[in-house]
Amino acid sequence: MIKLKQTIIVEGKYDKIKLDSFIDALIIPTNGFGIFKDKEKRELISKLANENGIIIMTDSDSAGMIIRNHIKGFVQDGNITNVFIPDILGKEKRKSIYSKEGKLGVEGISVEILTKCLENAGVNVENSNETPENSWEIKKSDLYEDGFLGCDNSSQKREILLKRLGLPCRLSTNDLIEILGRICSKNEYEALRDEINEEFISK
Repeated sequence: MIKLKQTIIVEGKYDKIKLDSFIDALIIPTNGFGIFKDKEKRELISKLANENGIIIMTDSDSAGMIIRNHIKGFVQDGNITNVFIPDILGKEKRKSIYSKEGKLGVEGISVEILTKCLENAGVNVENSNETPENSWEIKKSDLYEDGFLGCDNSSQKREILLKRLGLPCRLSTNDLIEILGRICSKNEYEALRDEINEEFISK
């Protein structure tokens, strides 16, 4: 398993599924051109680019390039690594017809080629079984216990948490669970949790 501290940006959920099979990293799909209208996701990607950096890994067709350039445009000064996949003709197994340009997307490219593409872009792809520094996991049940779900004022508490972490206020609970352990340490989270809960007790 390849462990990366950078966030990988792909086009769709099947690209994410493919990369999840051999890469341990935060992987965010743009939902195709949906990124153009998704302000919250753009803000999240910009934040992640300015923290640990992002890897843009869109398809090699014209749509993929448009999405890539759009991300580069709104991220601006963030840390971006561009990973380009080769033009390989074919169609993904789950599809009944070829894409408009007849090229394979990220989901259809072999693990070996994708790994080589990362290497060519200067990404460290050494396999590691070590836990990344500051990496930790949180579950939905933890958010319940900590007062951010299913409790009085939980939505207000969660909104404050998101703001103090610099995350979009409309970020879904599932997205929060996925990225929380990657953008702050467990100690930082627990300190914020205690601080927020204390504020509500004193009200």
